[in-house]
Amino acid sequence: MKLNNKKILVTGADGFIGSHLVERLIASNYDVRAFVLYNSFNSWGWLDALPAATKNNLDVFVGDVRDPNGVRHAVKDCQIVMHLAALIGIPYSYYSPDSYVDTNIKGTLNVLQAARDAGVEKIIHTSTSEVYGTAQFVPITEDHPLQGQSPYSATKIGADQLALSFYNAFGTPVSVIRPFNTYGPRQSTRAVIPTIITQIASGASEIKLGSLSPTRDFNYVGDTANAFIAMAESDRVMGEVVNIGSNYEISIADLVKLIAACMNKKITLIADEQRVRPKKSEVERLWADNAKAKALLDWTPAYAGIEGLQKGLLRTIEWFSRSENLKHYKCGQYVV
Repeated sequence: MKLNNKKILVTGADGFIGSHLVERLIASNYDVRAFVLYNSFNSWGWLDALPAATKNNLDVFVGDVRDPNGVRHAVKDCQIVMHLAALIGIPYSYYSPDSYVDTNIKGTLNVLQAARDAGVEKIIHTSTSEVYGTAQFVPITEDHPLQGQSPYSATKIGADQLALSFYNAFGTPVSVIRPFNTYGPRQSTRAVIPTIITQIASGASEIKLGSLSPTRDFNYVGDTANAFIAMAESDRVMGEVVNIGSNYEISIADLVKLIAACMNKKITLIADEQRVRPKKSEVERLWADNAKAKALLDWTPAYAGIEGLQKGLLRTIEWFSRSENLKHYKCGQYVV
């Protein structure tokens, strides 16, 4: 499917991945409607940080995916929907699980119903590697069992299954993209890579972290954005779930060492108990099998392996180290 002459709705456009995806779509001269969360400050989130030339080409819709009427207005006249809007902080889901049900499950239902009624040509629903829980085998294929080890992951499992049910029950043109741990400029310090970088960049030599033993498959945000576009363009992914990962795992302990080396800093790690997940909730191992993405999307990560990770980290460090960017973060404070 060619995206030229298609109106593309991106929900969650004001967030980390969403803003990068919008930026990439606009750079490709696509027609984009950016759905951002309403607030009284008229903030468009990270879209506010984009160049004026990019923002001037945006059709911005301010609303809330929890409101079905607003979602119907947002979907109107759109042929493609890329649904990224979600609550994603895992620790916060321990405190406020009801809000995750409302946003992640009911919000997804609103998008699916509005898109179905509007006759949208394709819906890309965003999943997460957290739905797999601790790996039972590696690398993790799309057939791996789903395990809700946090309220967040449980609501994403529910949203994923709801999306697939619309494909099975109604023939709604839904595809599920399942990114593993995305990182890069503009990410919140609720994620581990910005947490490490911002503490070091602010001058700290004692770095506060939670568990160091878990492994993750990290994806640079540019690769993730490219995968979304490849999913939208592919004619072979209707009703399919596709992992987006680098097919490389690294422990948090080794990640810290790599970042410190990239920043040429000597650090000491301090165990911070408030950053440690409950034992049965911690996902100990994530490592993506990306063969399906290669086969169906012709997608491969540009930032693969240890060399790719280091290259992506250097770009991320450079962005966070700029004073005008670092000032947006409360370095060293725990973010749920």
